[in-house]
Amino acid sequence: MAAKKILFLTGDFAEDYETMVPFQALQAVGHTVDAVCPGKRAGERVKTAIHDFEGDQTYSEKPGHQFTLNAAFDDIDASQYDALAIAGGRAPEYLRLDAKVIDLVRHFAQGNKPIAAICHAAQLLAAADVIRGKRISAYPACAPEVKLAGGDYADIPIDAAVTDANFVTAPAWPAHPEWLRQFLVLLGTRIEL
Repeated sequence: MAAKKILFLTGDFAEDYETMVPFQALQAVGHTVDAVCPGKRAGERVKTAIHDFEGDQTYSEKPGHQFTLNAAFDDIDASQYDALAIAGGRAPEYLRLDAKVIDLVRHFAQGNKPIAAICHAAQLLAAADVIRGKRISAYPACAPEVKLAGGDYADIPIDAAVTDANFVTAPAWPAHPEWLRQFLVLLGTRIEL
């Protein structure tokens, strides 16, 4: 397996685990991962939030860690990346308003490059209009957006993931093992024990 170059899109108030875990796990198996946020440069930080499921009508939110970016959004060339990973949380809510972000998502989708999106990251996929006819999972509150964008919302357990063509999606961070496993399959990553 050749190491892949993965673009990791995050932003202020992205979910902490959905930022930290995939960023580190993808590097741990040998891939190069460039973490970016519009308007920020390498070495700058984004604030994250910890979302937990404590029996309320929706998730609770607590302050997370400061996550240091290792690349500048304005300097990236999407054609140089093999895949895109998108953190969930509240960041996609405002990232989807950035035309350059939408163009970036469309580049990966139209090129049939692997895209891993978790939780609220489906908001970016819907805004980019790239999920028509695709089975897409997300945090349940994003189901209407997935459906309005022509996607088939996959109502799966919180610790499950679904792959449809080049998309790997999951409801939230409890799905990390399955979501990352399926993404690694799309990347052609082989781990031998």
